[in-house]
Amino acid sequence: MKEQNSIPTSKVARATQFVKTGVKIGGNYIKHNVKKIIDPNTSKEELHQNNAEDIYDSLSELKGSALKVTQMLSMDKGLLPRAYREKFAMSQYSAPPLSGPLVVKTFRKYFGQSPSELFDEFSIAAANAASIGQVHQAWKDGKKLAVKIQYPGVAESIGADLKMVKPIAIAMFGLNDKDVERYMGEVEERLLEETNYLLELKRSVEISEACSHIPGLFFPKYYPEFSSEKILTMDWLDGLHLKEFLATNPSQEIRNKIGQALWDFYHFQIHTLRQVHADPHPGNFLLQADGRLGVIDFGCIKVIPEQFYDNYFALINFATLEDTQKTSEIFETLEFIVPSDTAEEAAFFTSLFKEMIYLLGKPFGGTHFDFADDTYFEQVYAFAEKLQKIEELRNSKVARGSQHGLYVNRTYFGLYSILNELRANIYVTKPEWFQAPVM
Repeated sequence: MKEQNSIPTSKVARATQFVKTGVKIGGNYIKHNVKKIIDPNTSKEELHQNNAEDIYDSLSELKGSALKVTQMLSMDKGLLPRAYREKFAMSQYSAPPLSGPLVVKTFRKYFGQSPSELFDEFSIAAANAASIGQVHQAWKDGKKLAVKIQYPGVAESIGADLKMVKPIAIAMFGLNDKDVERYMGEVEERLLEETNYLLELKRSVEISEACSHIPGLFFPKYYPEFSSEKILTMDWLDGLHLKEFLATNPSQEIRNKIGQALWDFYHFQIHTLRQVHADPHPGNFLLQADGRLGVIDFGCIKVIPEQFYDNYFALINFATLEDTQKTSEIFETLEFIVPSDTAEEAAFFTSLFKEMIYLLGKPFGGTHFDFADDTYFEQVYAFAEKLQKIEELRNSKVARGSQHGLYVNRTYFGLYSILNELRANIYVTKPEWFQAPVM
């Protein structure tokens, strides 16, 4: 893969890159419309493919929040056409890496030494590269290590990048302006945390130790002495990413074992720790042939406020939804319903969000759930597509839903998606207070 010798870091340079991307997208639409005149049956597939390639190629050079947004969008399968999902998924661990001189420069800035001076051995070629940083192999005292290096200028460019990504997201994906504004605010807060490697080091140690009792999981050891604000060092974990692992044709028993470990990992974080690894994309997990699951990235953590937790998870007890007064109170607290709503609007959004909760909460309805049930996922994706077309949502004067729900919802959506790809059938562990829904 071609290396990058520099990353645009100034506002002007990054804005210029966004403008170039917009021009390319505009040209793609013009070409599509011309073809449409010649052949009315022309589909949008080629347009989506060209746009996806141009957006990814451009934003992958910018790194940071610009590339991170494409990574997040690739997980939202109900939001994007296939061409975007497949191309944007590359940002999870296959972005163009930084060149060797930039890597050495970063080490000298934070340690006063080159990586070859700090470690017994250091591979200058990146093992993989994603949105915020890239990973190198190193060896110290006989241990094989993973050294994550943050791209220059990532933290400083987050706010400006998200402002420039916003109009692209609204125009291309048909999103509500106010929802995107709320979404970007939460994303910016999480991304700023994600660029703080000392915070990630602290959370990595705390959460991995707290979850070490869960069967089927394993975590790396972290090394504070070889870590800094922009460099994070941990044990190298062997294993395969999801797509590579599935290509080995694992047995259903192994698929279920990994799926169970993944479900229990998230269940324990959410309901016991009240903070969660909120970036469940395949690049953050390593799978082994014996069914063990390695977790390698705690950069994106969502702390779940108590009031939000109590109200949000009260809804997975479906009996709550049969209590009109209780449902109304929760929907107002979670901002599904707002004070300015008319009676008709409140009734409309109540019905809509109840439908969503029944659908997304379905895995909690029994003791087991088969995530290989494609019919269920087709219903989820169809509902997501339906939401995009609802004029009342698109024209709403306010954003709907607590901002805390953004990453919690994404966490569950990402978890469900991985379990679906695994075709896993799992035992649905639930919090102690959970009561079986009245079906």
